[in-house]
Amino acid sequence: MRVRHYRRVFLDYAMKLIAVSLAGIVLVLLGCILWTVLVRGMSAVSLPILLHSMAEPVEGNVGGIANAVVGSVIQVGLAFLVALPLGVATGTYLSEFPENGRYTAIIGFINDILLSTPSILIGLFVYEFSVRRGGGFSAWSGSAALGLIMLPIIVRSTEEMLRLVPVPLREAAFALGASRYQVIAPVVWKAARSGIATGVLLATARAAGETAPLLFTSVGSPFWSFSIWEPMASLPVMIYQYASSPVPQLVSLAWVGALVITVTVLLLNVLAELIFPNRHL
Repeated sequence: MRVRHYRRVFLDYAMKLIAVSLAGIVLVLLGCILWTVLVRGMSAVSLPILLHSMAEPVEGNVGGIANAVVGSVIQVGLAFLVALPLGVATGTYLSEFPENGRYTAIIGFINDILLSTPSILIGLFVYEFSVRRGGGFSAWSGSAALGLIMLPIIVRSTEEMLRLVPVPLREAAFALGASRYQVIAPVVWKAARSGIATGVLLATARAAGETAPLLFTSVGSPFWSFSIWEPMASLPVMIYQYASSPVPQLVSLAWVGALVITVTVLLLNVLAELIFPNRHL
C-alpha cells in the first residue's frame, strides 16, 4: 500500500512538473515573439507613418500605413457584422433545439468541416464565386472570406458555452411560464455571454491577421479607398508584401503593421476582460 502511495505521489509531482515546464516554454516563446514585435515595431513607428497612406511619401521616400489600418477595420468590421448574428443564431440552434437531431447533426458536421478548412481554400472559393463572376477584386469579397473564417468559430464557441449552462436554470425558467425565446434570450444567453464574447473575440482576432484570403479577394491598394466595391488595402497584405522587400524602410513598415495588429489584439483581450471579468459559468 505504501509503495502504491509513493508511486501515485511521484506520478502526481512528475505530471505537474511536465505541465509547468511545457507552460513555461510556451510563455517564453510567446514572450520572445511579443518582445521582437515590440522592439522592431517601436523602433520604426512614428506619427507621420500612422497618418499617411502607403502611396504618400513620409520618411525616406516610403509611405505610411494609415490606409491599410482603415482598410482592415472596414473589412473585418463588415465580416463581424455578418458573422456575429449568423454564428450566434446557428450555435443557439445547435444547442437549444436538440429535438431536430438530423438537422443539427448536418449543420454541425458542415461547421466542423468549415472550421478545419485552410484559409487559403476559403479565399479561392470566394475568388471563384465573387471575384471571377462578380466583377473583380473588391473589399466586400475580402469581408466575405473573413466572415467565412469567423463564422464556424463563433458557432462552435456559442454552442459549447450554451451547453455549459446548467439544465436546472432552463427548467426553472420554464416552470415560471417562460416561452422558449424568453428562456434563451434573457436567461441562457445572459448566463453564457462571457464565453460567447470570448469566442467572438478569438474569431475577430484570427480574421484580423489573415493574409491568404485577402490576396485572392481585396488584393490591396497603396491608395485611400472607402468603397467596398473596389480593391482595398489591409494590414496583413501590406505586411506580407513589405516583409520580403529588399528596401529596409519597407521592412520597417511591415514591423510597424505587425505592432499595430499585436497591440490591437491585446487591447481587445483587455477590453473583453474588463467588460466580462468572469468567463466561466
